[in-house]
Amino acid sequence: MTAQETEKPAKTPVAELENELTEALRQFWWLHDARWYQGVKKRFGQEVANEINAEALRFVGRRVGSWYADREGTPDGCSADALQRVIEGITRIMTNEGMMRSHAEPDPDGGPGVQTVITEHFALRMLRAARSLEGYDCPCLDMRGGWFEGLGVEVRDENRECMRTGGAVCRFHTESV
Repeated sequence: MTAQETEKPAKTPVAELENELTEALRQFWWLHDARWYQGVKKRFGQEVANEINAEALRFVGRRVGSWYADREGTPDGCSADALQRVIEGITRIMTNEGMMRSHAEPDPDGGPGVQTVITEHFALRMLRAARSLEGYDCPCLDMRGGWFEGLGVEVRDENRECMRTGGAVCRFHTESV
């Protein structure tokens, strides 16, 4: 259901909100996150850093999903097309093409749902440069789970391939429950 169908006041669509300051702030936020992760890892160990990182990203994901739903509406019935639009929209709220190269597409096997493919991810680049990639637990499913909680939609979201563990890309499959 769109924001207009719920009789909410019209807001600027998310896709039209990007500007240079937004892009810079987003990159600085992720830089803070990276530095924070390294500090927690150094003081308390990687297991604690991974656990707190996943909790924080799920929390932020919920907020972003809720904010997105408030602006764009909750996807009605969560069709594959609606899921694809939501995933692409929320991904671009949290990152930009310079930080992460990704796309969402219908399931290539013709099944229900959407496949998200990430071909480049700045976090993995930064972790590799900081020599912290080994032992890092990818929080993507926690973050994405937060998105869908914030949107108020129930999905099954699976990580089918991960660059962190040797995959050529990160690949997620998402479908309505």
